[in-house]
Amino acid sequence: MFKAVILLLFAVAGSFGEPGLETVNDDELVKRFHSHNSFIVLFSKPNCAQCDQYEGILSKLKQELADNLDQAHAIKAVSSSMVRLYSPSKEPAVVYFRHGVPLLYDGPIEEDALIGKLVQNKDPNVKELSDETFEHLTQASSGATTGDWFIMFYTGKCVDCQRLTAVWEAVAAELKTRMNVARVDMEGKGKDTASRLKVRKAPEFIFLRQGKYYRYEITKYDIKSFVSFAQEWYKNAKGERVPVPLSPFDNLVELTVEHLKNLPELYAKLYADYPMVVYAIGAG
Repeated sequence: MFKAVILLLFAVAGSFGEPGLETVNDDELVKRFHSHNSFIVLFSKPNCAQCDQYEGILSKLKQELADNLDQAHAIKAVSSSMVRLYSPSKEPAVVYFRHGVPLLYDGPIEEDALIGKLVQNKDPNVKELSDETFEHLTQASSGATTGDWFIMFYTGKCVDCQRLTAVWEAVAAELKTRMNVARVDMEGKGKDTASRLKVRKAPEFIFLRQGKYYRYEITKYDIKSFVSFAQEWYKNAKGERVPVPLSPFDNLVELTVEHLKNLPELYAKLYADYPMVVYAIGAG
């Protein structure tokens, strides 16, 4: 009888051990983005054993998170529609937000692994390159003296690109001791760079190594596939010599050639939409 009472007391004490995480809805989560610089979100769902494991670990690490991550704390979002913005595989997902930049945790469900990954990546790792900085920072056409670079080309309108932000940060976290990971706005400040490397769509991924570039043409957009490509699999892709930066005159010539290529299509469209205008021009 006495032993049964003791066991019951231990069970009750255990149930009041680590409190669960604060649960927020999507509206509250959006407010956190504007009011907090550093916080962790566990995207969870009902009847999910791994979700419960993550919650137990994050609850236990509450003080360590605050002490080591600029007073960051963890919250929980259950069945959130926002999870697809950060995790291709959805729940469970642990996402660390630093000044608005998300990092998707990719590792074992263990205390040491989780806190270690977060502490080592308190700041964003992905660099932003532009036409002005690309050649200076990468030295791409001269042999890549600054090391290897893995680059995502994106646009502001590309939904898939936005959904890959947390994944791409995770790739950078995994590779940061071996190479640089960056991104380029192919319709903005990186337009000439995209043209130089013949990037036509977004997202597109280019791996730079020793004066050559390799296109990531695999359909899988997950962390392990990206990391594997950058470490070894690029050897199976076709390597192309990185062209030297174009001069302003070269850019003008290339733009003119591009327009000339499109003239037949433009003429056909003009004829279909405004045949009388075409007749008038021809008669004039």
